[in-house]
Amino acid sequence: MGVIKISHSFATQVTPDRMFKALIMDSHNICPKLMFSSIKSIEFVEGQGEAGSIKQINFTEASPFKYVRHRIDAIDEEKFTCKHTLIEGDALMDKLEYITYEVKFEGYGRGGCICKLSSEYKAKEGVEIKEEDIELGKDRAIGMYEVVEAYLLAHPRAYT
Repeated sequence: MGVIKISHSFATQVTPDRMFKALIMDSHNICPKLMFSSIKSIEFVEGQGEAGSIKQINFTEASPFKYVRHRIDAIDEEKFTCKHTLIEGDALMDKLEYITYEVKFEGYGRGGCICKLSSEYKAKEGVEIKEEDIELGKDRAIGMYEVVEAYLLAHPRAYT
């Protein structure tokens, strides 16, 4: 039973507050609209987005996964940070107990930000996590951020 931690970051031309509002505060509305080929819906199973809330992402038939549930562990709208844990769903591949994500948006340059992402993968007892399993999830998460970034760049008044 082990824990693997990975971190990565990337720069965007969108301000931290807009990225945070779209990707964290309003992901349940914007992501199914922008990623309609893979995300069918996002709904709150418990709460309304505050710490302790549980959000379920339902994927389309085109996705290899059916659904996942995330628990929001901490959220700070002033510091543009969020910590959430994937607690249920087929994306855990019967290999993981959970995946915890920490997200932080920091100002960078003239009107852009650095998106800092760290993930902690907790394997079930007796299970070894493979690097390719982690890479697939990481690539999907970054792809989601890139789609929202493109939308915000094309719509400069959205989430202001």
